[in-house]
Amino acid sequence: MKRKTLVALMAGAAFALGSWAAKAEDLTIFWAEWDPANYLQELVNQYAEESGDTITVQTTPWADFQTKTFAEFNAKGDAYDMVVGDSQWLGAGATQGHYVDLTDFFNKHKLNDVMAPATVKYYAEYPGGSGKYWAIPLEGDAIGWAYRKDWFEDPKEKEAFKAKYGRDLAVPQTYAELRDIAEFFYRPDEKKYGVAIYTDNSYDAMAMGVESAIFSYGGDLGDYATYKVDGIVNSKESVAGLEMYKELYKFTPPGWGKTFFIEDNQAVTENLAAMSMNFFAFFPPLVNKATNPNADVTGFFANPAGPDGKRFAALGGQGISIVAYSKKQEAAMKFLEWFIKDDTQKKWAELGGYTCSQAVLKSPEFQNATPYNKAFYDTMFMVKDFWATPEYAEILDQFNQHIYPFVVGGKGTAQEALDAVAKEWTATFTKYKRYKS
Repeated sequence: MKRKTLVALMAGAAFALGSWAAKAEDLTIFWAEWDPANYLQELVNQYAEESGDTITVQTTPWADFQTKTFAEFNAKGDAYDMVVGDSQWLGAGATQGHYVDLTDFFNKHKLNDVMAPATVKYYAEYPGGSGKYWAIPLEGDAIGWAYRKDWFEDPKEKEAFKAKYGRDLAVPQTYAELRDIAEFFYRPDEKKYGVAIYTDNSYDAMAMGVESAIFSYGGDLGDYATYKVDGIVNSKESVAGLEMYKELYKFTPPGWGKTFFIEDNQAVTENLAAMSMNFFAFFPPLVNKATNPNADVTGFFANPAGPDGKRFAALGGQGISIVAYSKKQEAAMKFLEWFIKDDTQKKWAELGGYTCSQAVLKSPEFQNATPYNKAFYDTMFMVKDFWATPEYAEILDQFNQHIYPFVVGGKGTAQEALDAVAKEWTATFTKYKRYKS
């Protein structure tokens, strides 16, 4: 009798194990090819050990990321179970049926209280103010600045700067101060330059740099609720922001007409510029002596304020969405439940990911973990984003077509460039019937 009972128990255990094994899933997350994707792979490997579900973070170069993602979406393919998509994709993902509605999940786990407000607003919710959520904030990011502390702290430089500008040489608190520091260090004869900024107009790099200045000068890109743009994107405040960006371009190294994160980091590592704009996600190599010989003398600061004290930075970063065509949505949902846990968010931050968890962001452990984390924390509570409307790609291209010739080519005026943007955007939004009659 005992033997039969033992056999029965063993059979039951074997059945249960077989049942569990059958439920184990192989999931794929699609993201761009960069360090945070490597950190995410490390994180999901830990999840695999706990859950039995294996997750592969599949990547592609940034230049191909949007094209490959939407090609798969439009084919209703199931190659990806989750996508870490740009915030601007929310409109298309939500309205074209590519993303799973995560509103119930969001509300059940009270993620409005868990995640930093800006990341909820820009990475997760669409339309704005609707209370409908399509992604979980995953990788926070925004425009920030690196600078050469040794240049700033050199006694001779400090004396010369004060004699010329009447104030101490220090981390700029305003764009006007940043402009003066860029001018002061602009010394082509010494192969020394003032500032490195984004000028690549093939995707959103230059747009992010320009909008940081526009927002801080009190301007905006339009009314995201009504789609009104004329009088907003081309307002005097927006024009002043664009003019400042062009002013900064005067003090960049030579050949700086098509630059993004690689070149802006090189401006620091190769002793080219006093200050360099970049997304925070690209700063880790600057604190690594193996990749930056100037690591010990590189500092970081948040985007400065405009003339009226307004201080904003362009939002980067992404949320993670479940793909509507995936056949493994239940397993993907289980992963998201694990990802949002406090312990997981701490692990994510420790690996190098930019957590969006308010609790982790506010913790001394996080803010003191790297030389740039405090600036990142400050920035994530003052970010604004580009349009997330489904026709995002069109209006981004239109924006680039007009700001690039002005900033880099010196063609026309800032007012003319933004008037042209307002005209094209109005026509585009009219074409897509965004205006209510």
